[in-house]
Amino acid sequence: MWVTDDGIQLSAVLERPDENRCPLVIFLHGFTSTKDRPHNMACCAAMRSAGFATLRMDLYGHGESGGTFGKHTLYKWISNTMAAIEYARHLDFVTDIYLSGHSQGGLTASIVAGMEPDRIRGLILRAPAFLIPEGSRKGHLLGFDFDPMHVPDAVEIAPGLMLEGSYVRVAQTIRVEEAMDRFRGPVLMIHGEKDETVPVEDSVKAAQRYRQCRLEIIPGESHHFDRNLPRTEEIIREWLLERQREDLPREDEGGST
Repeated sequence: MWVTDDGIQLSAVLERPDENRCPLVIFLHGFTSTKDRPHNMACCAAMRSAGFATLRMDLYGHGESGGTFGKHTLYKWISNTMAAIEYARHLDFVTDIYLSGHSQGGLTASIVAGMEPDRIRGLILRAPAFLIPEGSRKGHLLGFDFDPMHVPDAVEIAPGLMLEGSYVRVAQTIRVEEAMDRFRGPVLMIHGEKDETVPVEDSVKAAQRYRQCRLEIIPGESHHFDRNLPRTEEIIREWLLERQREDLPREDEGGST
């Protein structure tokens, strides 16, 4: 299926645990990744095992979606995510909407939750790349150094893989701390102890800033959750089951007697 955002077709997969009404998690992959990476699909499967539908999609310039990788920015990913929320709001089986993201997708989910706190019930963030905006402002990002006041037109982040300077210029404007302060719902944050890309300390600080956040640091785990993925699945499943129990009607609120 496709979700359309400003004329750009975004490849998406919508999966339900059954035919009943249920919450839905919109899942955002990371930088240079796709919706179909094994660790992303495994996390979505864990969500469905807890009774949640999932909508995972390739964001602008990635996977099977439209757009060019080199021209993608956080603004475009934010817009993509808001389009997915609008799509989900019109699905008649959806009771609540959650956002989940890995790395740059986690950063995007955090920003959008702060923009639409009235529409997002909760957040699941894996190794969120909160370092991107600050690194862009300081002139060190993705392994290269630059003058933050004179951003190059393009940089080669890997052999043959170019990224336009607009990516950095956009990231410099992002204030994720403000988004954290605006979101008051429950947050689950998962980070690998041996993450080689995003410092685990960034998640520790973010967890302290969010109003209600559970931080799980997995011993020995990497940035891509490829050493003990079942533990991540278990954490996600248990946390979502807790949200389900919290949302059950109590007897004094009209539940069964």
